[in-house]
Amino acid sequence: MRNWEDKIVVIAEDEQINFLFLKAVLKPTKAKIIWTKTGRETIDICNAEPIDIILMDIKMPDLNGLEATIEIKKIFPNLPIIAQTAYAMEEDEEASMEAGCNDYITKPIRPDNLLTIMSKYLF
Repeated sequence: MRNWEDKIVVIAEDEQINFLFLKAVLKPTKAKIIWTKTGRETIDICNAEPIDIILMDIKMPDLNGLEATIEIKKIFPNLPIIAQTAYAMEEDEEASMEAGCNDYITKPIRPDNLLTIMSKYLF
């Protein structure tokens, strides 16, 4: 079992049901979870807290996940950002990587897959 009790994870997700699912998946890791619902809110929390990793939904109101990633990476180039999207199009993955995301996962998210990807960035 992964113990990330010293880690802060931002779940940037405008849909409550998706947030609750991700929160439940991460609960056993003991990571501190912060929920943001817009790209702007996600940027603001990165400036306010020492974030360890972001699970970034691509489709969000205000600034979308790609726009928010570009802004965050200007300030925090080493902050791992994992793009998550329900739209499993090849161009979405390419756009995510071009925006600066470190990894990419499609919905529906398999818990074991998510934890494996996150483990690559949380030491």
